[in-house]
Amino acid sequence: MSHTNGFAAGGRPLRAVTAASEALLVLERFAIGALMALLTGLILLNVVTRYGHVPLYWIDESAIFTTVWLTFIGASAMSRLRLDFSMTLLTERLPAGAVKAMRVLSTLCILGFGLALAAMCWLWMDPVGIASAGFDAREYGGATFNFLYTERTQTLNWPSWVVYLVMPLFAVTLMVHSMANLLEDLGLASPPDRSSIGLHNAEEVA
Repeated sequence: MSHTNGFAAGGRPLRAVTAASEALLVLERFAIGALMALLTGLILLNVVTRYGHVPLYWIDESAIFTTVWLTFIGASAMSRLRLDFSMTLLTERLPAGAVKAMRVLSTLCILGFGLALAAMCWLWMDPVGIASAGFDAREYGGATFNFLYTERTQTLNWPSWVVYLVMPLFAVTLMVHSMANLLEDLGLASPPDRSSIGLHNAEEVA
């Protein structure tokens, strides 16, 4: 049976993975644009207010958090578009079959990293534990010595866990993208046509 026939015969779960990955990519593309615009606006506002001798101290922290979110979301989108960094010194000298095997291995490593990061975030944020404490951050911190939910940012005074949510979000999107890439590497799915969303090629992500 050909890869195409196998994909058509029992490929509804496989199509769901690739469709979810493409939907996430569309959202990430708009998020990247919005965050880049926000970062530019924050930097310009910082310059203007400092020049006018009325600096707003929360701008620096806002710019840092915006950069962090932009980095994680951008890295997730780059992994799906296969724009992440790679070492090709070895694979360029291998036969086609070995290159395919190395590509599958590389994708599996990325998927494994996403799984490990998701597990770490689950243990760190401990949603079951904080829920068991009735979402009382002080009681939870005193019982577990995990003070994530009592910490606040320095100038914005936001709950720190809100900022850190980008890490489990990144873990989930990275896993979805890695699974979609793996299906393509194994020949179980065809690379998608992204012309309808303005991504004719990978370089048009931003």
